[in-house]
Amino acid sequence: MDQLRAIVEVKADLERPRPMDRLLCGDVGFGKTEVALRAAFKVVLGGKQVAVLAPTTVLAQQHCNTFRERLAPFPMSVEQMSRFRTPRQQKQVLGNWRTGGWTW
Repeated sequence: MDQLRAIVEVKADLERPRPMDRLLCGDVGFGKTEVALRAAFKVVLGGKQVAVLAPTTVLAQQHCNTFRERLAPFPMSVEQMSRFRTPRQQKQVLGNWRTGGWTW
């Protein structure tokens, strides 16, 4: 029930004219990634870009895999920026991010 409430509240935040200022926290396994995924999807559908931060490279990789898997049916690009990427890949990701050069 808390997850559903968080999804509804984040969606409402995203529909306001001012930037969202919300921190979502909770124990492991309580659906924070699902809330973030749904929020990111809504933002991208609105023509904006999204960055998801993770405290470790392993979690960044897990989130990237989850986002790629779930968003695969949609014309969206999911990229990871971490030490797992080569300097060339990092430069390309940053360049595309700065210019909005993704294919949506």
